[in-house]
Amino acid sequence: MHLLKNRGYAHPLASEITPRAVYEERRTLLRQLAAGAAGGTLALWAARDARAQGARPGRLPALAASRSSVAGALTMEKLTPYADVTSYNNFYEFGTDKADPARNAGTLKPRPWTVAVDGEVKKPGNYDLDALLKLAPMEERSYRLRCVEGWSMVVPWVGYSLAELIKRVEPTGNAKYVQFVTLADKARMPGLNSSVLDWPYVEALRLDEAMHPLTMLAYGLYGETLPNQNGAPVRLVVPWKYGFKSGKSIVRIRFLENQPKTSWELAIPGEYGFYSNVNPGVDHPRWSQATERRIGEDGLFARKRPTLMFNGYEAQVGQLYAGMDLKKFY
Repeated sequence: MHLLKNRGYAHPLASEITPRAVYEERRTLLRQLAAGAAGGTLALWAARDARAQGARPGRLPALAASRSSVAGALTMEKLTPYADVTSYNNFYEFGTDKADPARNAGTLKPRPWTVAVDGEVKKPGNYDLDALLKLAPMEERSYRLRCVEGWSMVVPWVGYSLAELIKRVEPTGNAKYVQFVTLADKARMPGLNSSVLDWPYVEALRLDEAMHPLTMLAYGLYGETLPNQNGAPVRLVVPWKYGFKSGKSIVRIRFLENQPKTSWELAIPGEYGFYSNVNPGVDHPRWSQATERRIGEDGLFARKRPTLMFNGYEAQVGQLYAGMDLKKFY
């Protein structure tokens, strides 16, 4: 996947805009208002608003979070509806069709969960999920998500900067890269039976990319814990890179001196480079990256929008690549 840019607008939290249950029925409300049913419909809205902010049977546990103060972490763009965010996914461990993860990921067990941190660090260790959840204050960040296949979303993630963890484990002077290893459990992940990739799925960043405030460890979305199909219980989010750089269901974080190979580099090196920054001027060999289709906007017939350099986060991250040939280091 791939990513966009900040316009300096302080976007409120998703919960401050409209509770999810209300948000998803907004079109119904507008149709009813147009038909002259304003009085009854407004009462229905108020009732649903009250229910949405109270107990919600069948929903995932809530994750309390404050609005992020990180520059570029909040976008003014319309959020992609929860139903689309959780049903249109790339998570090949559960199948290669976009609907496969939502259908198959119920077998994933996000607890108990431990993330091992090792390599070139002074304080290696195993972090239980509860310890990770308490490591730093939770924030909500509405990031653009851009896929290499040409589609995009805007997702209200809940988590904190990866830098919070990195600072605690104290990388040595030899640490130049951070590698992320994800879960590979054949008993629970049917996609591992395919040969589309060598498993486990592995991604990596330069240390300065990993330390950037926008790089995020996410534990939730839309104010709730991560659904399995979105990478529960903890995933990476790097908003200026194509989405495949953001590994899901992370079980190991390694600090390395030398640049490691990533899963897609090993599989198709001519199509997927280490950096994978969103760049509308560098096409994938099989399709253009100049435009994108926003999921949730009028289906397949939605007008495509121009792809922005670094997915729109150029002001925040462009300096990381000063002087680099971004067509060579794609």
